[in-house]
Amino acid sequence: MGQYFRPCRGAARTLMIDLHSHILPGLDDGSPNLAESLEMARLAVGDGTTHMACTPHIMPGVYGNRTANIVLAMQGLELALQDAAIPLTLYVGADVHIAPDLQGQLSSGNVPTLNKSRYFLFEPPHHILPPRLEDLAQRLIEAGFVPIITHPERLTWIKSNYDVIERLNAAGCLIQLTADSIVGAFGRTALYYSEKLLDEGRVDIVASDAHSSTRRRPGLSQAVAAVAKRCGEDEAYGMVLLRPREILADRPLMPVGAARRKKQAPAPVNRLGGLGRLFKGGSE
Repeated sequence: MGQYFRPCRGAARTLMIDLHSHILPGLDDGSPNLAESLEMARLAVGDGTTHMACTPHIMPGVYGNRTANIVLAMQGLELALQDAAIPLTLYVGADVHIAPDLQGQLSSGNVPTLNKSRYFLFEPPHHILPPRLEDLAQRLIEAGFVPIITHPERLTWIKSNYDVIERLNAAGCLIQLTADSIVGAFGRTALYYSEKLLDEGRVDIVASDAHSSTRRRPGLSQAVAAVAKRCGEDEAYGMVLLRPREILADRPLMPVGAARRKKQAPAPVNRLGGLGRLFKGGSE
């Protein structure tokens, strides 16, 4: 997976980066074995994904993953991908749940960020809004990390606490929607809040949160088409290529929602600039 990435003219409309997947075998509730991981990879590549972050759950008392075992699992999958001639570049990450020592674990490197960047996937509890969630996010931001709030549209408490998502976004947290939510696969409520977040200009990233080849499959193209219809093609590809590229390269990003509320003029973006440099190696 260490080859240089050489995009051709017009490639910006065919390449996609998936920052949230449970493709590593046997680490959580995602892929149970290597054969399933390879099938997930085939589906992702067939749908247009070229680069994928491996982000197993880290949840105290449930999934005790740490950077060391995630790296080993990713390296094993990389070798299998090479043997199977599946052109998918992998990056280390995790789907990180709340823990009292989270800041220390991130700072020590025991809990991985995305490709050793300042950015990490931050998953709040689905059914209960934890006390002082905003305080925790603020401490993490002040420590130099950037939480990416994963699939807020699927949180059951979003109905009565949407203002918490608004404040987290304003404080500096990025927002990631699940691709299947955008196309209605998680039901009406998740679709409603996906569209609300999109219409308010709060969404930074769309990712698959893939768990298997049959249930919650990898793939971003249908969601990209839906976002493009709603928000425009440029914004759709910003969510699956441009911003994910910046995140993996550890470049500074202001949440798109915060930037728009401040009415900042968008800086010129070279749609493919730096891809060759970034993608010369997927893992370290």
